[in-house]
Amino acid sequence: MIVTINPATEEVLAEYPVMSPGDIGSALDAAYHDFSRWRHLSMPERALFMHRIADLLRDRKEAYGALAAREMGKPLAQAVAEVEKSAWVCDFYAERAEGYLQPEEIDVDGAKGMVVFEPLGLVLGVMPWNFPFWQVFRFAVPSMMAGNGVIVKHAPNVTGCAIAIEEAFRDAGFPSDLYRTLHIAMEHVDRHTGTVIAHPHVKAVSVTGSTAAGRAVAEKAGRALKRSVMELGGNDPYIVLDDADLDKAVAVCAASRLLNSGQSCIAAKRFIVHRSVKSRFEELLLRRMLAAKTGDPFDSATEVGPIARADLRDGLHRQVMESVRQGASLLCGGVLPEGKGYFYLPTILSDVQKGMAAYGEETFGPVATVIEAEDDDEAVAIANDSEYGLGSAVFSADPVRAMRFARQLDAGNCFINAMVKSDPRLPFGGVKHSGYGRELSSYGIREFTNIKSLCFS
Repeated sequence: MIVTINPATEEVLAEYPVMSPGDIGSALDAAYHDFSRWRHLSMPERALFMHRIADLLRDRKEAYGALAAREMGKPLAQAVAEVEKSAWVCDFYAERAEGYLQPEEIDVDGAKGMVVFEPLGLVLGVMPWNFPFWQVFRFAVPSMMAGNGVIVKHAPNVTGCAIAIEEAFRDAGFPSDLYRTLHIAMEHVDRHTGTVIAHPHVKAVSVTGSTAAGRAVAEKAGRALKRSVMELGGNDPYIVLDDADLDKAVAVCAASRLLNSGQSCIAAKRFIVHRSVKSRFEELLLRRMLAAKTGDPFDSATEVGPIARADLRDGLHRQVMESVRQGASLLCGGVLPEGKGYFYLPTILSDVQKGMAAYGEETFGPVATVIEAEDDDEAVAIANDSEYGLGSAVFSADPVRAMRFARQLDAGNCFINAMVKSDPRLPFGGVKHSGYGRELSSYGIREFTNIKSLCFS
């Protein structure tokens, strides 16, 4: 059985039966049957279904938000906003997919060349728990608008959300098996996921998760010669230069570090601050982090909910304590609160140096790491001194200087004087150990298509 636990209270929420290999095979066959019909629908016909599920998500946003808050602990307001964002991506692709996949004509020495974008088949999504609705919809919607069927192996601790999403697609009128969820126990994930990837109906796989999980799935996909997109971990640098508006920089940096209780691959993690403004930056950041209320996700005053699982909180605390033993200064937090729930207080580590756990490892929780930089060149060097390359941000009053920084950073995304976020209008993804391929925008929808060249003499 899959057991879900409320991370704020440690109470068991529900138990769900896992699927047998036979159940999984039947689900794949049924999904492929519905895909075979779906692929022949016109774009306007597919768009009608997408608009319907967008409306349904908005109608159910409070219920779905509460479900996400119970299962993974994010504050309720953030969970409701996540469902609303999921509705947005449905409408976004309903309105733009046809244009993104419009055939392209090319002159080939007087002959007519054409590039068309055709569906592949079933696409497997291996999805995480931290944004249990948004991560799924940003993967599934463009894949389905491109004409594919979708299979999702969601994180077990948000199984209730996984079931709700599958029911939502059916309630919106989609073919009943075009979108299917596979319920696989953690101890069987490796074996069953490999079987699913190797199945002839499955043509591609998308992973959002840790670098270790992505590496394992990418290996299986490569062995089966299946296309893959990997959106993996991050250790995002936020660079604060000496001419930055510190009040704005701190507000944005703290918001990014605390959003979703710090459990986001694109959360601000390493604050690389120019030496001349480091003391003032830390003073303002400390005031802001101490003011953030940690507690019940259903309390409207709560800004930071619990860490999603006990093992994740234990790992985060290990990273903090190890960094302190290695010489980092603990400005606040770094304690395990008494009582029920996997809570972790907002924490600031200062004087962090290369070789410390908080310097090189991804910290998945409300822990801010402050690293001092002597000048611009050192700030860039520190930012790029990471195996990750997902998001980044630069804070400066000089747009030319900020753009110069942005072009030097080894990352898939860089935001200037703003928080890194995924947006349907922009391609999203990383480099290095943060993965490859892109989601969202026109680039994302084409990842899971057969880009076919035609030539007419």
